[in-house]
Amino acid sequence: MYRKTIEERFEELSTSPEGLSSEEAKRRLQEDGPNLIKEEEPQSVIANFFSHFKDLMILILLAAAAVSFFLGERWDAIIILAIVILNAVISTFQYARAQGALAALKELSTPRTLVVRDGRPVNISATELVRGDVVMLETGNVVPADGRLIEAHNLQVIESALTGESLPVDKRVDFETDLNIPLAERVNMVYASTPVSYGRGLFVVTAVGMNTEIGKIAFMLLKDEEKKTPLQKRLDNLSRVLAIVVAVVAVAIFGLGLMQQRPMKEMFFTSISIAVAAIPEGLPAVIAIVLALGVQRLSKKNAIIRNLPSVETLGSASVICTDKTGTLTQNKMSVTKVASFADSNEELIRAAALNNDVQIREDGYHLGDPTEVALVNYALSQEVDIDEIKEKYPRVGEIPFDSTRKLMSTLHKTEDGFVQYVKGGLDEVLTRCTRIRRGAQTPEITSQMRYLINEKNEEMAKEGLRILAIAEARRESADHPHENNLTFLGLLGLMDPPRENAKESIRLCRRAGITPVMITGDHLATAQSIAADLGIYDAQQGHKVLSGKELDLIDDQQLQEQIEDVRVYARVAPEQKLRIVQAWQNKDYVVAMTGDGVNDAPALQKADIGVAMGQTGSDVSRSTADLVLMDDDFSTIVTAVEEGRGIFENIRRTVGYLLSCNLGELLLILVAVVLGLPLPLLPVQILWVNLVSDALPALALGVEPSERNVMMRPPRPLDEGILTRRKIFLTVFDGLIIAGIAFVAYQFGMVESVEAARTMSFLTIGFSQLVHAFNARSQGSIFNRNLFANKMFYLAVIVSGLMLVVVSFIPFLQTLFGVVLLDPAQWIFIAGLSAIPLVVSEIRKIFIQG
Repeated sequence: MYRKTIEERFEELSTSPEGLSSEEAKRRLQEDGPNLIKEEEPQSVIANFFSHFKDLMILILLAAAAVSFFLGERWDAIIILAIVILNAVISTFQYARAQGALAALKELSTPRTLVVRDGRPVNISATELVRGDVVMLETGNVVPADGRLIEAHNLQVIESALTGESLPVDKRVDFETDLNIPLAERVNMVYASTPVSYGRGLFVVTAVGMNTEIGKIAFMLLKDEEKKTPLQKRLDNLSRVLAIVVAVVAVAIFGLGLMQQRPMKEMFFTSISIAVAAIPEGLPAVIAIVLALGVQRLSKKNAIIRNLPSVETLGSASVICTDKTGTLTQNKMSVTKVASFADSNEELIRAAALNNDVQIREDGYHLGDPTEVALVNYALSQEVDIDEIKEKYPRVGEIPFDSTRKLMSTLHKTEDGFVQYVKGGLDEVLTRCTRIRRGAQTPEITSQMRYLINEKNEEMAKEGLRILAIAEARRESADHPHENNLTFLGLLGLMDPPRENAKESIRLCRRAGITPVMITGDHLATAQSIAADLGIYDAQQGHKVLSGKELDLIDDQQLQEQIEDVRVYARVAPEQKLRIVQAWQNKDYVVAMTGDGVNDAPALQKADIGVAMGQTGSDVSRSTADLVLMDDDFSTIVTAVEEGRGIFENIRRTVGYLLSCNLGELLLILVAVVLGLPLPLLPVQILWVNLVSDALPALALGVEPSERNVMMRPPRPLDEGILTRRKIFLTVFDGLIIAGIAFVAYQFGMVESVEAARTMSFLTIGFSQLVHAFNARSQGSIFNRNLFANKMFYLAVIVSGLMLVVVSFIPFLQTLFGVVLLDPAQWIFIAGLSAIPLVVSEIRKIFIQG
C-alpha cells in the first residue's frame, strides 16, 4: 500500500480525487460489507448458566439426586438440586453484571466521517465507508479506515493504539520505496482507530473492517482457544480426586453390604449417603459466593472482573507484563524539565503559552497536538492566564510547522512592536540563534555557550525526554517574517510522566515476588529511562533491555533462555508480545498482561490473565481481558493481586474446613457399616448438616480479612494444589476427631433407640463442626487473632446453631429429618462432645500449625 504512488493507488481502486459515485459506493458496500470490526460473540446468559453443570463434582451430585429421586427420597433430591442450581445462578448473575458493565463502556453513538462522494463532501456513518472512498481529516477526528494519504497539511496522528508510540507521527504523502518499512514508520498511510492530533489531510480508503490493521488483530483474537484459570484447574483436580474416592468407597461398601446379606435397596441408600457425605455439596456455591463477593469489593475499587475465577488468578500472578503508554504513564505529555540560562523563565513561559495552536473548549478540554497541549499546561502551572496573555499579545502572523524545517513560528503584536516566538528541535533552532537571553541582557551567543547548551540537551535526552528548543526575536514589522537572528531562550524537556502511584505499585509488586516487565512500542531510551525511574529496570542487577529488531534476531529458545533477565522491551509489534508472554509461560510463570491499545489484545488473551484499561482502552482489548480497570490506574492491579491472594487463602481455608467436616461424616458411616450397625446419619440429615453446619460457616470463612503479610509472600507455585500435604494431614486429623466424637454420641444414643442415636450423632456432628469452624479461622491459636474482625462469621455460627436446634424441636421437622426429642442430659452430653475439636486443635497448634 505505502509503496505505490497516489496515481497507482487511484487506478488500482478505480477511484479519483473526486471520490466515488453514490451508486458505486452502494455497490461496494453490498459487496464488501460494512466497515465494522467483528467481535467474538459473548456467551449468552442461558449458555453461561448451563455451562456450570459440566463440572465433575456437580455431575456426581446430579447423579446422587437422580438416584435419590428414583428411590423415593424426593426431599434429598430437591435439596441437592437446589444447591447445584444456586451455584449456577450466582456465577451467571456475576457474568451478566460484568457483561453489562463492559457494554456500558462502548461508545454510545456510531462515529461519522466527512467523505467525498459525487465530487462533493458528504457526512456519513463511518460504517458505510468502502474501498476507494476519499475521506477528509482534521484535528480531533479519529481515522475511520486504513488509507493512503493524498494530501497532508501539518498532519499528525497518534498511533499508540497500534504501535505503542505515545508521540504523534508526522504524516506526509511521500512515495516510499523500501520493501520492509515497519507500520510505525509508514508516514504516507493512516490507520483506523487512530486520532488526528494536528493538521488536516485527505486520504483514499484502501482497507475497511476486518481488512484494516485493527481488524487483523481482532481476527487473531477470534481464533484463540478458551483458557482455564489456575483455580479452575485446581478445582478440576480436586473434583477428580473426590470422584475417585466416592466411587471406590461406594462400590466397596455396596459389596461389603451384600456380603453381609443386607437388602440391595438399603445398600443403594447407604451408597447415596456415602456419596452425599463425601462430597461437599456447598463447595461450588460457597466458592462462587466467595469469588462474587471479592469481585463486588473490587468493583468498588474500580476493577471489573469478567470471569469469577479470574480474580483468584491475579493472586497467582508471578509476572506482570505491562504496556508503558497509558498504563504506567498518564498518556499525557508534560513539561518535566526546564533548562534556561536566564535569571527568570518569564519569557520562556510566555513563548510556551503563545506558540501553539491549542484550542481550549468551554468544558476546559484542550484540543490539539499533545506536545503543544503540554506547553499550555506548563504555562497554566506557572499561573499564566492564557486568554489574558493572548489578548495582550495577539497573533498577527505565523510560519506553520512542517517536517522539512522542523520549526514553528508565531508573530505577536506588542506595545512597542512585534515579538516572534520559535520552537523546534535544538539543531534547527540553535543554528538560527545569534544571541542568548541572560536576565535582562541578550549578549551574543559564544561557542562555549553553544557547547553548554548541547551538553544540557544530551543530558536531558539520556533521561528519555523529548526536547524542544525555544527562541525569540524582536521585529519592527509583521511583513515578510523569517526565522533568523533569533535569541535563544532555553530548553523544555517533555515526557509522558509516570502515574503518581506507579512507582509504589511496582515496589509492592517486587516485594510480593512479582516480576514487572515493560513491553512498549515506544523508543528504547524513553522506555529504559522510565523503567529505571519506576524500579522495573536496574542495570546493576543484570537486567537487560531488548528492542523489537533484536527480538526478531533470536529464536524462541534463545528468548526463553534470557527471558528472566530482560525487563524492558521497546519498539515491539503485537506478535512479539505474544512471544514474550509465551516464553514466560513456558517457564511455568503465571503471566498477567496489561494494556489499553488494540495492539495489546492478542497478548491479553494469551496471558493467564489479561488486564485492560476501561477509560483509554479499545473495545477490542476490553472484550478480550479478564480484568478491566475503570480508572486506568496501575495501582488498582496491586489491589486486585492482594484481593486475589486473600481469596485463595480463604478458598483453601474453606475447602479444608468442608473436607474435614465431610470426612468426619464419611468415616462415621463407614465405621457403622463395617461394624454392621444401622446408618448413623440419614441422607437428608447429612444434607442438612452440609447445608447448615458446613456451608454457612464456610461462606463466612471465605470472607475472612486478608492477613497482613499476604503481599510479602512469593506467588504460589503453579503445581501447588488447593490442599498441601500438611493441609491434607490436618484435614484427616480433624475429620477423625469429628467422626470419633460423633460415634461416641451415636453409641450413647443407641442405649435408648436407633432414632435417638441418629439424633445424637446428627446434632453432635453439626455442633462439633460449628466449633471446628473457629479452628479453621487461623493457622495459629484463635486467641492470637482479632476474634471480631469478621462479624459475619459469628452471625453464620449463630444462625446455623439455631437451625440445628429448630429441627430437633418442631414436630413437622422432626418427622422430615428423622429425629426425636432429647432430654437435658443428652443435650449436655452433646455440648461437651462438641467442644472437644476446639480443645484438641488448640493443643495440636502448639506443636503443628497450619
